[in-house]
Amino acid sequence: MPWWSALARPSNLPAFLWLALTLAASQGVAGDFAYVTNQGSEDLSIIDLDARKETARIPVPGKPAGVAASLDGIFTVSPEDKTVRRFGPDGAQLGAIRLDGGPIGIVHDPARGRLYVSDWYNARIWEIDARRMRLTGTLESGSAPAGLDISHSGRWLASADRDSNAVSLFDIGGSAPRRSIPVGSRPFGLAFDPRDRLFVANVGSDDVSVIDPRDGTQLALVPVGARPYGIAFAQGRAFVTNQYAGTLSVIDLETLEVSHTLEVGEYPEGVAVAGSDGPLVVANWFSNTVTLIDPRTLETLGEVETGDGPRAFGRFIIAP
Repeated sequence: MPWWSALARPSNLPAFLWLALTLAASQGVAGDFAYVTNQGSEDLSIIDLDARKETARIPVPGKPAGVAASLDGIFTVSPEDKTVRRFGPDGAQLGAIRLDGGPIGIVHDPARGRLYVSDWYNARIWEIDARRMRLTGTLESGSAPAGLDISHSGRWLASADRDSNAVSLFDIGGSAPRRSIPVGSRPFGLAFDPRDRLFVANVGSDDVSVIDPRDGTQLALVPVGARPYGIAFAQGRAFVTNQYAGTLSVIDLETLEVSHTLEVGEYPEGVAVAGSDGPLVVANWFSNTVTLIDPRTLETLGEVETGDGPRAFGRFIIAP
């Protein structure tokens, strides 16, 4: 079974909603919306986080999973038809590119107007002009690259190379060569924290590697729940989704130890936060919902229904 296959489960949600959505992205209010890829129903849920409801659902063929929300557009990755699509904030498709390989992870580089997309089958990362949706180059990675992220400084691009049990670190803001850094077993998702330390979710060893990208040193190996997947940061904490456990591990960024474990929906995957004061949003693949959590109090604020099989693999909320 391919990695992107979802369970065939009927959706109890209504047909596609085509509601007008007006977002003044240049003024930053787009950060109040989450863009959640639904693999089973092949669409994109647009969720108003202030109103706590889905406002539109946009068809996206090809079993979409990866997503990158930015002021340049909302970008989705569909591994089944090997297509990366660019949408406006209202759901209008603005462009697309088909890639010959196994596209999976995606990250947007706002400083350079680029997209990076990992190729699961060919140990490489595509570089794409984000506005023109044209391929501009490739980078060699380790085996089976999945999650991608770019450091807050804009210098580092990292890929989780699952079958190499390592991460590839690219100095895209300088001239250093690619570095391969060993981590735990089967790394899949990763993210840079506000200090540019790299957190890597190792689904095979149920832990998180914390790496200093400057010299490749492992700063900590943090045990979490079963099958860690997505990582986000808020209020001096890291939040890690544990797929098999149905939980969220909360890691203190000072001690690098788990301080809390929170219950969420069934099979949580993508996780993102809406700005410095907004809620934490967790996509629950098997529950067909997102869970909203206050990152300060760690209280659950509610749930919002999505399409069938929400994955939201990537940064699915526009950064302020």
